[in-house]
Amino acid sequence: MIFITLGSQKFQFNRLLKEIDKLIDDGVIEDEVFAQIGASEYIPRNYKYEYFLDRNRFAEIMNSCDTVITHGGTGVIIGAVKKGKRVIAVPRLAKYGEHVDDHQLQLLHQFDDLQLICACYEMNDLGECYKNLKTMQFRPYVSNTDVVIASIDEYLKSLE
Repeated sequence: MIFITLGSQKFQFNRLLKEIDKLIDDGVIEDEVFAQIGASEYIPRNYKYEYFLDRNRFAEIMNSCDTVITHGGTGVIIGAVKKGKRVIAVPRLAKYGEHVDDHQLQLLHQFDDLQLICACYEMNDLGECYKNLKTMQFRPYVSNTDVVIASIDEYLKSLE
């Protein structure tokens, strides 16, 4: 199953939802698709959706899916790769009214450089990204939380 999640902020991502419908119409996507569409106005024609999900329902769907297609939000990307999901991330862009700026482009470049996700910078490339996803090799996510905590601890000890 493919889980599309677009976050809970006030921004729509109609372009992505429309492209998923098109890819289903064209036979590129044949898997079951479920979307959490957030503040988007576009109503999917070919797959089930809900506007917002509570924490338990979100976790249930995330756990049962194979693939996550999402916006360039750090939280959902890290959450998905931690669970070993294959992730395609598409940046929201200011010129389409999807966000206030294009910071998601920078975030995706970083995740892409780390080889954690398939970054789809152009919506027209989403079908190719999806076709190539199963053969792509990704690095496992490694948290640096322990390094950060150790650095803070070392700094605090130096103040004594």
